[in-house]
Amino acid sequence: MVQRTDYLEHLKAWKDEKVIKVITGIRRCGKSTLLRQYMDYLIETGVKEKQIIFLNFEELEYEDLLDYKALYQYLVSNLSPEGTTYIFLDEIQKVPEFERAVDSLYIKDNVDIYITGSNSFLLSGELATLLSGRYVKLSVLPFSFKEYYELNGDKSPDDAFMDYMSNGAFPYVALMDKTKEKIDAYLEGIYNTIIVKDIEERQSRRENNNSEKRKINDIALLKNIARFLAGSIGSLISVKSITDYIISSGRKISPNTVEGYLDVLEEAFVFYPVDRYDVLGKQLLKTNRKIYIVDLGLRRFMLSRRNYDLGFSLENVVYFELLRRGYTVNIGKAAASEVDFVARKNDRLKYYQVTASLMDENTFQREIAPLKSLNDNYPKAILTLDRFTAGDYDGIEVINIIDWLLNKTGADI
Repeated sequence: MVQRTDYLEHLKAWKDEKVIKVITGIRRCGKSTLLRQYMDYLIETGVKEKQIIFLNFEELEYEDLLDYKALYQYLVSNLSPEGTTYIFLDEIQKVPEFERAVDSLYIKDNVDIYITGSNSFLLSGELATLLSGRYVKLSVLPFSFKEYYELNGDKSPDDAFMDYMSNGAFPYVALMDKTKEKIDAYLEGIYNTIIVKDIEERQSRRENNNSEKRKINDIALLKNIARFLAGSIGSLISVKSITDYIISSGRKISPNTVEGYLDVLEEAFVFYPVDRYDVLGKQLLKTNRKIYIVDLGLRRFMLSRRNYDLGFSLENVVYFELLRRGYTVNIGKAAASEVDFVARKNDRLKYYQVTASLMDENTFQREIAPLKSLNDNYPKAILTLDRFTAGDYDGIEVINIIDWLLNKTGADI
């Protein structure tokens, strides 16, 4: 089992702090395993098992606790009289009005609460209102390439990366005896659960909260929009461009409807929108944005084709790696040119271009030109599959992307 070290360190840093720890991420990305690894850590550091309550609401034995009042009474009656009780509520969004129970527990002494959910909507309702300023969020993603390689170290890094790009990074996929049929069957299960089951739960929560948000009742349309987005990663899109695509296929639809369906796919952590940032004007741009998919294996399953846009797929990998490393990420606009990623942390910037190859001179000049146009002293790099072109070009690092993902480079980038 791979230890999710960075995520574990985050939880350890917030242990016993009077805030609710909210752990979010797409289904099957490893949230439950992370909780169990953290509980093992608690026991190793002296916490007694009777001080830990773990409830996974996807398990049938907890069906009686899907009522928030019953859940609250169960938890209160099982609080430990010896020190802090650590409460872990996995997939809490299955409990209607769970926030009432969580809020009442929060105000009690000697209680440390951890909740997980597979839909960001759980933070946009009453929980966010009731607990404003009283929770911290940890966003969990499928395996990084470094984590994936730890489980597949019998292969060369290059071969393992090819598998990673094709099969994706869901933890179970990394562990399984891989055949295309098994992987596709597993990904199909995740996809259908997200598209059907999670959407139903989302609708139920909206109804319970008397939300005026648009209802999602056309699964075929939702899947059509999802396929369009999967085929458009790395390209500038807008609600209008998605609407035009749907209309071109012979269906009448309004931008307002498209926006509602897009919200659903983003809330389920399938797609991540990335806004553009004017590097020279130092402001976010409101028009157009790019979108990336949380897992390339899921993308391959959705598009049902073998070979596609290697450069955009590499961009996708880099975007999520930057998120894992704690950066806020935007697409950069520098005058008439574009920088693939502007990464920000602690008010410091890093600039990245991503390309499959720099062997062609025209490609090299095209990729390096936007970085040369930036006159600040922040680090700049081009990430590529090439190894022959690696080096320093007037302060711009050219780095093999696999080495970068495995943290094998000495550069501060």
